Amino acid sequence: MAVVTYYVALSFLRNDKGSPVAGEGEELQSPSAAIRRAESLSKVAGNIGAVAFSRTGDPSIGEFNDAVVLRKFGDVPDDLSGL
Repeated sequence: MAVVTYYVALSFLRNDKGSPVAGEGEELQSPSAAIRRAESLSKVAGNIGAVAFSRTGDPSIGEFNDAVVLRKFGDVPDDLSGL
């Protein structure tokens, strides 16, 4: 079993109904890089916010622990359990 930790920056935007929806996630090399990228994504036109998070698990069997939020920027939903 190879346990790995992924660091991700994920933007948020609004759908046609005005609800926040996740954009595409970007994998980064470290927690600090994910936080910097999320902050940058939160300032992109059209995005309402972004979050940096990590997930740890074994990709060979597809089992991962819950995401750990590192930092939020802007208008990000409170419930991020779907990460």
